Amino acid sequence: MSTASSLSFDNTENAFAYKSDRELKKARFLFSTMKYPLLVRWATRLTPWLLRTGLPVKGIIRNTIFEQFVGGETLGETAGVAKKLSEYKVQVILDYGVEGGQKDEAAFEQSMEKFKEVIQYASTQPNIPFMSVKVTGFARYGLLEKLDSSVANAKGSLMKRYGAALESLNSDEKQEWQNVQHRMQGICLLAAEKGIGVLVDAEETWIQDPVDVMTILMMEKFNQSKPVVYNTVQLYRHNRLNFLKDSLDAAELRGFILGVKLVRGAYMEKERERAKELDYTSPIQPDKSATDQDFDRAIHFCIDHLEKIAVIIATHNENSCRYVVERMQEKNLPANHSHIHFSQLYGMSDPVTFNLAKAGYLVSKYLPFGPIRDVIPYLMRRAQENTTVTGQTSRELVLIKRELQRRRQEGGPT
Repeated sequence: MSTASSLSFDNTENAFAYKSDRELKKARFLFSTMKYPLLVRWATRLTPWLLRTGLPVKGIIRNTIFEQFVGGETLGETAGVAKKLSEYKVQVILDYGVEGGQKDEAAFEQSMEKFKEVIQYASTQPNIPFMSVKVTGFARYGLLEKLDSSVANAKGSLMKRYGAALESLNSDEKQEWQNVQHRMQGICLLAAEKGIGVLVDAEETWIQDPVDVMTILMMEKFNQSKPVVYNTVQLYRHNRLNFLKDSLDAAELRGFILGVKLVRGAYMEKERERAKELDYTSPIQPDKSATDQDFDRAIHFCIDHLEKIAVIIATHNENSCRYVVERMQEKNLPANHSHIHFSQLYGMSDPVTFNLAKAGYLVSKYLPFGPIRDVIPYLMRRAQENTTVTGQTSRELVLIKRELQRRRQEGGPT
């Protein structure tokens, strides 16, 4: 097993072996474009409008940003990507990339069936151990918001506050919430039967509490002997390290394995703006260093409790990944420990993903799929993210250029 000091994320030959020269040059063009925030801002506004007008832009989108960040429009189209990744010992987390907007029970039922279809498909593939679900895909946003508000206003532990919050619902809303729980249970039951992990995405703070509670209840039911359900902990929130510790207490009390995906976070600007507008204390950390500190503390905590925690470290941050490796080596843990998994988004941070895989660590790409029109919100977020994450785009671009230069000098793949 490689040591943390010898594990290099600068090895571009490993990082981009799965990409042809043509694909690398496309990536170079995209990341070069994303260096300019004004250009990205205009593109993210214009692209959805252009699609709505019916102008023939789908081909351009498919051959550029879609090809870079998405596995395909259908489950079948993801097969080629998954197969190529498997050749380099990189696994896949399937993500049906269609975002919210559904408002009726029929649409929610349809979303549930789609998630089940993803599970069925993943179970037939050798390197797809996980899929992700977004509760807002099969639950009404307003219902989650009402429940969360009632939970926040009650007293006691999260579970006690949740119990009190249920009483705030009228009879129709109680039935509606039972339907949501039934969908979630159906998804998790099928996943348990098929041996596929379910990663429950994080939501905005004002709807997160009922998602947390439902996920904990699913873990209690399905994580008795092995991790099936994973909750997402966003460490850019200043109270989530304590939430992680409380979740372990619940797991020990209720006798289940805590599944957790650690991320930094995805709604920072929206959260801060809402807190300012409604005049409450922002739930977001004061600065990036505080987020980084809590993220590393969460890593330390999880690795110290691996007998009861299965953790997915979902980050592009090289320092955090090195820290995980260091902690594993300090504890003499094997690189392929079943309770430690790394993950990065498809199309980003290949030097992290493929060098970890080469060194024997369990690592996956988060692979979204869906019709181009429906995954546009996801693609626009990726474009915006690459302009706001300090140094991320520059780092991607430098390494892509370095690999293209290496291939020119040494005669690499075409």
